[in-house]
Amino acid sequence: MEVEGMEDKGPSFQSELPDLQAMQQQKPDLHSSTPVENVYVDQKAVDKLAEGFLSHYLPDLQNSKRALQELTQNQLILLDTLDQEVTKFRECNALLDLNSLFTEAKVYQNKLVNIRKEMISLHEKTTKLKKRALKLQQQKQKELLEKEQQRERELERERQLIAKPAKRT
Repeated sequence: MEVEGMEDKGPSFQSELPDLQAMQQQKPDLHSSTPVENVYVDQKAVDKLAEGFLSHYLPDLQNSKRALQELTQNQLILLDTLDQEVTKFRECNALLDLNSLFTEAKVYQNKLVNIRKEMISLHEKTTKLKKRALKLQQQKQKELLEKEQQRERELERERQLIAKPAKRT
């Protein structure tokens, strides 16, 4: 191609650059009030300069583009990795919260066990008290019954002691 031919002509190609710079210096300033001169530009020279420019900078630009794409891919991978790490930290925090909940649940379970033991103890005490109260009540009823029987015996004895008029026959 012509690009390869241009590279072979390296020194001659660079000799054309000062002319290009001279032409750019002669480029009219749009803001100035000086009249514009007609400048003739050879299209072949422009094409050759464009090809030379592209052949000189295009490989570096393509390498830069590949490097940027690789960096972008690496950044995406890093972002995914970072997101996974953040997720792991959140799960760890959730585990810590779960551990504290389990610890709290254990404390409350111990409290429930103690309350249950206390309730069983109170139930046993109330059962003993009810039995004792029933025995006392039965004993009291027995004593009352004995007193009543004792009084009836005394009344009967008093009746027997009272003089009875003799029967006439």
